[in-house]
Amino acid sequence: MKITDVRTFVTGNPPPQAGGRYFIFVKLVTDGGVVGYGEAYSAAFGPHLTAKLIEDVAERYLVGHDPHDIETLFRRAYSSGFSQRPDPTLMGCVSALEMACWDIIGKEAGKPIYKLLGGMVHERLRSYTYLYPATGSVVPGETDEARNVYNDPGLAAEAARACIAEGFTAVKFDPAGPYTAFGGRQPRLADLDLSVRMVAAVREAVGGTADILFGTHGQFTPSGAKRMARALEPYDPLWFEEPVPPDNPEAMAEVARATSIPIATGERLTTRFDFARLIELGAAGILQPNLGRSGGLLETKKIAAMAEARHIQIAPHCYCGPIVAAANIQLAVTLPNFLILESIRSFDGFHAELLKTKIEWQDGHVIPSREPGLGVELDEAVAEAHPYEGDDLHLQMAQEPIQT
Repeated sequence: MKITDVRTFVTGNPPPQAGGRYFIFVKLVTDGGVVGYGEAYSAAFGPHLTAKLIEDVAERYLVGHDPHDIETLFRRAYSSGFSQRPDPTLMGCVSALEMACWDIIGKEAGKPIYKLLGGMVHERLRSYTYLYPATGSVVPGETDEARNVYNDPGLAAEAARACIAEGFTAVKFDPAGPYTAFGGRQPRLADLDLSVRMVAAVREAVGGTADILFGTHGQFTPSGAKRMARALEPYDPLWFEEPVPPDNPEAMAEVARATSIPIATGERLTTRFDFARLIELGAAGILQPNLGRSGGLLETKKIAAMAEARHIQIAPHCYCGPIVAAANIQLAVTLPNFLILESIRSFDGFHAELLKTKIEWQDGHVIPSREPGLGVELDEAVAEAHPYEGDDLHLQMAQEPIQT
């Protein structure tokens, strides 16, 4: 069996844009006509350029080769251009291609991928969602002066109650102010005050029926993060997500030692080499690899195994499209140290439209598909009917320092 063809799709995500502005999909075809789909979680360059990068990596290291040879694909691509170090953009490309290979492998075997990665440990997967506004297109963390679920305690509490009524037992939000390219920084007194009021309102709304997941996307210095953690500890969040920027795991370990709140991180990291530093330092009790960036299913299985040896849990990240979501599900099913899965609401809306069969979600849990491969099929007609034609990135930090 050989890969003979590669094609990419850059699909715009219509309002309210839950999961980001666009999704980047890849389709691989074998000489026997078997199709596999993948998705990249890559935000450093424009999506159309990223699609070309995926095609370049495929032409160099995959077309003409057997999709079963996952280790060979990874090592050749990881070493591309004499690099041999974690590279988020390259690994976004590799991750998309790797999951498409696994989709083909599963289809050829007539088995879901999880059957080929150790088998099913969990028959259903607990999931959480961001608090999303009922209407509108506010992106979490981006500046918006209007009242919304990220800056208004009453609206956040209302949204949390709606999630609990739907079946969720955990909700996430990040009210600590806009992300800036000039972090980390000290939280302003206003940031501390709003964060406490938001968490207090959501805790009062959900009581003991749901966990609160508090995110910051690496906004703070270690000392600033410790101040925020002290303010939040009375409300017992399940985790404090990415309290400092991801480039200094020693700083994250400092925060982890100073708080009783579990530290969660990993969406901006890639490969076992990035995650090994976190694990060795005790910098996080919960790892959040995104399979569209982390290196793919096999690489993330290795990350999870390293974490398991240190009693660290895995909570796959997914602020992207439904193919990454499907890959997360396939892997999470196999992990003894799985904690919780990020879902985009209940994978309804455009995420459902992009698939020929919707990801199954019931009472706060994802029900893994028993179909071969990833268990889902991209509806190419829908993907093609929504081309992304803008020039914004998937996510974007504030471009000026936050004034204190």
